[in-house]
Amino acid sequence: MASEIYKKILIATDGSTENKKAVSYGIELAKLSGARVYVTYVVDTASFDSIPMDGGWEMMYELLEKEGKEITDKVISDTGEDIEIESKLLEGHPGHEIIDFAENNGIDLIVMGTHGKSGLDRFLLGSVAEKVTRNSHVPVMVVRGNGEE
Repeated sequence: MASEIYKKILIATDGSTENKKAVSYGIELAKLSGARVYVTYVVDTASFDSIPMDGGWEMMYELLEKEGKEITDKVISDTGEDIEIESKLLEGHPGHEIIDFAENNGIDLIVMGTHGKSGLDRFLLGSVAEKVTRNSHVPVMVVRGNGEE
C-alpha cells in the first residue's frame, strides 16, 4: 500500500539502545506506507568548536565518522530488502543538520528517539529531539526508548 502522505522518511539515529525503538517504528512505517527511508547519523562537530584543529581532533572526527557509518550500515543490513533505504552521514550540530537535510530533501516525516533527559542535563545540554520538534517545518515523530518513563 503506497501512501500519499509519507513518500520519504528520515530516521535520525545515534546508535544508542534508547534509539532502537525509534528506528523500528520508522522502518515499520516505511514498510506500511511504501516510503523511501534515509537513515542519518550526525557527526557532532559543534562540540569540537573550542578544540584546536590538530591531529587529535582529526582522529576523533574519523572515529565518529566510522561509528556513524557502522551504525547506519547496521540499520540497512537489519532492514532487509522490503524498502528503499539509503544512509546519510551529516556533519555539524545534530538538530540543525537533521532539520536542514529534511527541509532540503523533500522529507515528509522525521522519526527520532529521545534519551528522556530531564532536570539539569536537559537544561544544560538541551535535547536534539526537542530542538528538531520545535524548529522543523517537517512533521516529527519522537519515540521514547524502552525503559523510559
